[in-house]
Amino acid sequence: MEAITFSPAQMHLITLMSHIKTSHALDQLRDQLADFYARQVDEEMEQLWDSGEWNEEKLQSLENAHFRTPYK
Repeated sequence: MEAITFSPAQMHLITLMSHIKTSHALDQLRDQLADFYARQVDEEMEQLWDSGEWNEEKLQSLENAHFRTPYK
């Protein structure tokens, strides 16, 4: 059996999870994590705009793009 090694971030989250006693508290934690990742995405997109790697033209090119896998 292979041992699992957790990162410091994973260990911290596991420790936090031990204090979650209600479904409401779990929902609150989920919301906080979602907000954290949304802020990360916003910051990265802002960097792309500022650097010129992302612009209005690229955004418009995605307006009618279809990336879904076609199924028969």
